[in-house]
Amino acid sequence: MTSHAESAKADVSFQLQRLATGQLVLTDANGQAHAGVVPVRAFPLAAPDEGISLVSTEGHELAWIEHLQALPVAMRTLLQEELALRDFVPEISRLQSVSTFGTPSVWTVDTDRGVTSFILKGEEDIRRLGRNALLIAGSEGVQYSVRDMTALDRASRRLLERFL
Repeated sequence: MTSHAESAKADVSFQLQRLATGQLVLTDANGQAHAGVVPVRAFPLAAPDEGISLVSTEGHELAWIEHLQALPVAMRTLLQEELALRDFVPEISRLQSVSTFGTPSVWTVDTDRGVTSFILKGEEDIRRLGRNALLIAGSEGVQYSVRDMTALDRASRRLLERFL
């Protein structure tokens, strides 16, 4: 009897490679190549390694991957690298300053990627994820996470509470 992961490995009906330009190319079971394929997670926070769609430049789904771990190692590694580039979400560890308690406001924060500043356009750009976690959308499109508000220092929590 084969496990689910083993049977899924045998069912991969496409090939995936990266061009020198950095684009992903999916070659389907009919031998047709699709350049510029983008992997998209169905559940990026709840189940990041499950339900991944490979989407064409026109927005059409070309392949569905039920479980990332079921893929051959080379293909899985390629997709994990591509997803890491797309999933740039710095984690905020401290709020240094906020320009004003209204919006828009400039936030200067310490993250796991260094110190940065971003503009918070509106309070609706702060989204609760569970009881203590937040996802904050900066105006330039970068998403910042706060995994646990209670773990922030007191000054950071006070600044943040003004917007919640």
